[in-house]
Amino acid sequence: MCGNGVRCFARFIAEVENLQGTHSFKIHTGAGLIIPEIQDDGKVKVDMGEPILYGPDVPTKLPSTKNEAVVKAELAIDGLAWHVTCVSMGNPHCITFGSKELKVLHVDDLKLSDIGPKFEHHEMFPARTNTEFVEVLSRSHLKMRVWERGAGATLACGTGACAVVVAAVLEGRAERKCVVDLPGGPLEIEWREDNNHVYMTGPAEAVFYGSVVH
Repeated sequence: MCGNGVRCFARFIAEVENLQGTHSFKIHTGAGLIIPEIQDDGKVKVDMGEPILYGPDVPTKLPSTKNEAVVKAELAIDGLAWHVTCVSMGNPHCITFGSKELKVLHVDDLKLSDIGPKFEHHEMFPARTNTEFVEVLSRSHLKMRVWERGAGATLACGTGACAVVVAAVLEGRAERKCVVDLPGGPLEIEWREDNNHVYMTGPAEAVFYGSVVH
């Protein structure tokens, strides 16, 4: 499952079929049914489904701290006790807003290439994990950087942005509707209370066209 990929795929279908105005699609993925909607302003809104919070299903070996969820659990890395919340959006995410020693993160100061792999390959994550480092700008505005499992530091991660807002709500740091700043640009994320679904809205634009020559 790739949230940004789904947005781009929906935009591609709209261009290929020359669709105008608002349209929605049903896309079957390894993480289940995902429903993107092309909006009038050209942005794509995606119903990313319900977050998975039960630790073993994320999966993580960290013990649950809030009902059956892993919220603000301690994870020891390099002598620091990081506070982490674990969420799956069809793929595993470990979200941190800081540690015991580092109360407030300034994400631009982090050396992701140093710290990211230590989260990704930690024994508490049997399938490895994506890791989001988050700075709270306000209760409706978050800033994140991501270390993706198998890929390293990337400019954006749609499922990661969704997981970040879920984690921020669970930790009492943010409202259910936020703008999340990523190095590649902002995304609008909403975790709706009425149906427990997470919605991601953002742009998708054609960058180039090409053909494969055999």
